[in-house]
Amino acid sequence: MTRCFPAPGAALASWRTCQKPQKMRNRYQITISNYRGARHFTLNQFMRRTLLGSAGVLALALLGGAIVIHVLSSSVSDLNAELVALKAQRDGVLTERTSLAAERARLESEVEAKALALMALGDEVENIEILIGLRSEPERSLAQRVDTASQTAHEKRLMLQSIPSGYPVSSEQVTSPFGMRRHPIQERMAMHGGVDLRAPRGTPVYATADGVVEWAAKHQSSGMGNMVRLVHNYGFSTVYGHLDQIETRPGSYVQRGDLLGYSGNTGASTAPHLHYEVRHLNRRLDPKPFMRWSINDYDILFAKEERVEWESLVEIIRKTAATPQRPSLLQGQAWSASLP
Repeated sequence: MTRCFPAPGAALASWRTCQKPQKMRNRYQITISNYRGARHFTLNQFMRRTLLGSAGVLALALLGGAIVIHVLSSSVSDLNAELVALKAQRDGVLTERTSLAAERARLESEVEAKALALMALGDEVENIEILIGLRSEPERSLAQRVDTASQTAHEKRLMLQSIPSGYPVSSEQVTSPFGMRRHPIQERMAMHGGVDLRAPRGTPVYATADGVVEWAAKHQSSGMGNMVRLVHNYGFSTVYGHLDQIETRPGSYVQRGDLLGYSGNTGASTAPHLHYEVRHLNRRLDPKPFMRWSINDYDILFAKEERVEWESLVEIIRKTAATPQRPSLLQGQAWSASLP
């Protein structure tokens, strides 16, 4: 480093002039020129170090950001690959589930079709036995079989509420009765296990007894189309076929008079109507006496339908009615009070 030594006795200004080159060595001059002229900026050593430090920090930040972005991009790629694999696995599970549901529906349909075939065969055998005289008429009269005169209003109400009674639609016109008939589509003699009631499309269909919904969907194998099947107390059940629209679902509890759906022309049907069945222990009975059964014509069912053990059923109803604080009795107090 070159030092400046002024002559003895030199003025102070000469000393400052001598020190100026030494100070300029620690400064940087930046010149910016344009058509208007030039501008000069001087940076000292501190500012230089500050700028260099800031540039280094910025470079490190950019490098760290680039590393973080690279790591995150790799993680996103891995997550996307895992998501694609999970979607493929989900699609496989859904496909398998759909296949199993279809197989289950097919098996249920086959079982139901075979059950209906066995039921129809049993009905035909029973009709043949009656025709050829293998089954004799009961020797006991109605009064000996069922003591309806001693039944109270509560007991009669429970009977009518628990066992199918009344018409499921507003119309009482039967277009095809219960029994052997020529099938309207297959054109052969076959057992008609219910009755067909005249009902234009959209006619409300109601439950004829308290119960639980066992089936509420399309029933392809039986030709019933949209069908509802209710399970009632004491082994009874009812079927409502060819519905246009179903307004209940399986597992639902319904009361007598609740809406089940609307009549239609679905399934093996040639015109809008309601197919209605009454079953006891999975054996189809003639619905006609059940539909005509009411508090004003109470004995008709016991006189017409002899395949049900009414004596024991009436006794069970009597014991049920005698049990205190049963909800079904409390709900029907107003109705029972109006009975004669």
